[in-house]
Amino acid sequence: MRIAICPGSFDPATLGHLDIIHRSAKLFDKVIVVVMSNYNKTNYSFTAEERVQLLKRCTTDIPNVEIDSYDGLLVDYAKRVGACAVVKGLRAVSDFEYEFQQALTNKNLYPELETVFVTTRAENMFLSSSVVKQVCSLGGDITPFVPEQIRDDIIKRIRR
Repeated sequence: MRIAICPGSFDPATLGHLDIIHRSAKLFDKVIVVVMSNYNKTNYSFTAEERVQLLKRCTTDIPNVEIDSYDGLLVDYAKRVGACAVVKGLRAVSDFEYEFQQALTNKNLYPELETVFVTTRAENMFLSSSVVKQVCSLGGDITPFVPEQIRDDIIKRIRR
């Protein structure tokens, strides 16, 4: 069984994230979406468990997707679950630089693990969790940016 991991902070999940997850599920037998901590981010809007629950609600229609969380080295998690690949979504060249560095680090730590880059669809190139939080906090409509299943949860949390 070919298992891939889609790691991210998903704070909150966006339609861009869901697009990458859906497309990954077509490429691999099993995709584990892993909510992780990004050590460059310190102020999360949702706890890791809340992010797991939100993602579960958005992926019920994808039978080969599981949601989990992990707070450690991605390669250690990959070894534990027997993953052969990490799938990362790319929006722009600036994403590539950071993700390429991460891919090389992971390859050095775990040579059997491949990184697959999936480019975002044009309509999601600008989209990020930070954009969603900013638009939401200023009272804007986030409907075009986030899964319908979790839109109200995001609004309730961000607009407080």
